[in-house]
Amino acid sequence: MDLTQGSKVILIGTGSVGSSYAYALMNQGLCSELVLIDINEKKAKGDVKDLNHGVLYAPSTMKIKFGTYEECKDAAIVVLCAGVAQKPGETRLDLVNKNMKIFESIVKSVMETGFNGIFLVATNPVDILSYATWKFSGLPKERVIGSGTILDSARFRHLLAQEFGVTPTSVHGYIIGEHGDSELAVWSSANISGNPIAPQLTEERKNEIFAEVRDAAYEIIEAKGATYYGIAMGLARITKAILRDEDVVLPVSTLLNGEYGYEDVYIGVPTVINRKGAVKIIELSLDNQERERLSKSIATLKEIQDPFWKK
Repeated sequence: MDLTQGSKVILIGTGSVGSSYAYALMNQGLCSELVLIDINEKKAKGDVKDLNHGVLYAPSTMKIKFGTYEECKDAAIVVLCAGVAQKPGETRLDLVNKNMKIFESIVKSVMETGFNGIFLVATNPVDILSYATWKFSGLPKERVIGSGTILDSARFRHLLAQEFGVTPTSVHGYIIGEHGDSELAVWSSANISGNPIAPQLTEERKNEIFAEVRDAAYEIIEAKGATYYGIAMGLARITKAILRDEDVVLPVSTLLNGEYGYEDVYIGVPTVINRKGAVKIIELSLDNQERERLSKSIATLKEIQDPFWKK
């Protein structure tokens, strides 16, 4: 059965991240139809009405409505933002027990409609829940994509742009690995217009910048309860790459199948995204220290993930 075409997007979960993503989609005119699904119908219907009042001023018209799982049968993309949110002092991995059961129910409900599109996962811990979505759905790996380190990499590029007085789009660099505490900065290939960044910074400064990237979510959650604008824009960027068949490289969570010497784990790495999904991992040339850190990040995820699938 061919992949569902069109540009209908289903959003499951209209909390802070989900509603911010919906707003980003509308602002950028990225889809033809957006359907919101949430267990809290009153909140979701309120979002639908509020968003519809802004369509007049969007780049293009789009249908926005509240719906049920039945709407998934002809959707191009189902975006999963549902689940228990991260609380102050909690790590993303602390959420796994709570959200795994929620995802099993959601993914089963989506697949029962005959859904034949692409899943985009945002709920934390995103790498483990992307793997779970792949397992629960039975879809090919390229059609289950996690937001991965798209936000972490944006934070990294933002800080480096400030450091060197350039715009973030002129900074090329990645955070890879778990979207969480074991992630790593790939300093060996970070550059501004081909000019290597690492030699221009002391080890102490590099460590400070990386720590600020890694701990940004904790600071934001402490300050206002949740992070949502940055990740919403990242999700919109992935959506655009899929629906417009861009072949763009983005640091998303995808299944390793021998890349970097590992397999059977979803993790954030630069990946080509187009209308078929996450079609090809671009394997970075890592130095020995970076390889060791990636290995530890993968081990961290598998330690939590593997027991669920070996029961």
